[in-house]
Amino acid sequence: MKSTVETLSPTRVRLAIEVPFVELEPSLRKAYREIAQQVTVPGFRKGKVPSAVIDQRVGRGAVLNEAVQEAIPENIVAAVREHEVKTLGRPEVEITEFGDGEPLKFTAEIDVRPEINLPDLTTIEVTVDELAIGDNEIDDQIKALRERFATLKTVERAAQEGDYVQIDMKATVDGEEVPGGSATNISHEVGSKQLLPGLDEVLVGLAADADTSFSTQLVGGDFAGRDADVAVTVRTVKEKQLPELDDEFAQLASEFDTLDELREDLRKRVTQAKQAEQIYAARDKALEQLVASAEVPAPEGVVKEEVDHRKQAMADQLERIGASFEEYLAAEDKTEEQIDTELTEAATEGVKIQLVLDTLADAEDVQVSDDEFGHEIMHRAQRAGMQPQQYYDQLVRSGAAGAVFGDVRRGKALTLVMERVKISDTAGNAISLDAVREVTEHNH
Repeated sequence: MKSTVETLSPTRVRLAIEVPFVELEPSLRKAYREIAQQVTVPGFRKGKVPSAVIDQRVGRGAVLNEAVQEAIPENIVAAVREHEVKTLGRPEVEITEFGDGEPLKFTAEIDVRPEINLPDLTTIEVTVDELAIGDNEIDDQIKALRERFATLKTVERAAQEGDYVQIDMKATVDGEEVPGGSATNISHEVGSKQLLPGLDEVLVGLAADADTSFSTQLVGGDFAGRDADVAVTVRTVKEKQLPELDDEFAQLASEFDTLDELREDLRKRVTQAKQAEQIYAARDKALEQLVASAEVPAPEGVVKEEVDHRKQAMADQLERIGASFEEYLAAEDKTEEQIDTELTEAATEGVKIQLVLDTLADAEDVQVSDDEFGHEIMHRAQRAGMQPQQYYDQLVRSGAAGAVFGDVRRGKALTLVMERVKISDTAGNAISLDAVREVTEHNH
C-alpha cells in the first residue's frame, strides 16, 4: 500500500491511498467464504460453493465490492498510523479508480486534532457574582416547606382564590357533549389556571352545591378551535391551612428541634447551592477564555456528527413524552433553521472545549486509574438503572467505552484548569479551592 497525506485545513486532511490488487487477495478470499455461507446452490454443501460458481450466480462484481468494503478501513488505519495523523470522527471515502486485477485507489477525508497552543493557565482570571443571601430567600424556603405540610379544611363559605374545590364539569358544543369533556369530583386549586381558561374566574364566589356555566375555546380534540359551553357544579370548598411557624413545625418538617436550627440549616443549604452556581459560572468563563486565547478551530465533520447526535437525542426525548418535533417548534416559537443554528453553536463550543481539555490532558500526562474509570461506570449505570457489568458490556459492544474514558480524563483536566486559574468575586474575594474541588468532583 502507498499513501500520501494532504492538509486541507488545520482540522482536516485528505489521505490518498493506493492498494495493489495482490494485497486485496486476503479480503477477496474472505468475501468468497462469506458469500459461500449465504448462498444455496443445489449440488453443493453450504459454505463449499466454488468461486467460479459464485461468480456465475452472484457476480464477480459483488465479490469485489465486498472485498473492497473490507479492505478500505484496514488501509485507512494503516495510513493513519504511517503518517501519525491524530484522527477525529469518521472518514469520508471516495473510490477514484478500481477494476478487476487493477490497484484500488481511493481518498479518505478525515477530521484531525488541530495543533493547539495553550496559554499559561495561571494568567487566566475570571470574576463571578458575589455570594449574597437575603433573609427573603430563607423565608421563601420556609414558605415552600409550610405549603408542603398544609392541610385542607372544609368551609361553609364561597370559594376564594387559593381555596381547593371539588367540582363536576360537563362541556358541550351546540348541545353535543364533547368527548372527554366531562369530569366528576375533581380537585382544583382556584386561581391555579390548571384547567380550562375562564374556569377560575367563575369559581370565585361560588359556595358548595352552587352551579354556573361559562364559555371557553377548546384547544384539542374533534372540536378544537370551537367555543364550548361548560357547566360547573361545586361540591365542596376547602381552605388551605398552613401550620404555625414555631418549633413544633420545625420538628414536623425536619430533623431539627427548633425553628432557628431549621432556618440555619436552610441558610447553609442555600449557601452551598449558590457556591456551586459560582463555581459553575467560573468554570464556563474559564473555558470560554481558554478556548478564545488558544484560538481553537472546530473540526466541521465532528461538529456535524455532534449536531446529529444532539438532534437525535432531542427527537428521542420528544417521542418519550409523546410530542412531535413540529409541536416542539411551535411551543418554542422557532424554526428548524433556528434550532439547527443553536445546536451547531452549542456543539461547536462543546467540541472546542473537548479539544482544549484533551490537549491539556496530553501536555500534563493525565492518567485515569481503573478505580476512577470503574467509579464513572458505576455512576452512569446507576443513572441508567442498570447493573455496572451489564452497562459496561453494552459500552464495549457499542464501542463507546473509549468515549467514557475520554470524558473521565477530560474531567481531571478540567479540575487542573480550575485549580490554576484565578477566581474571584465582584467584591474582590478569592474563591476557595476547596469549593472548586467539591463541585468539580461532584460534577464528575
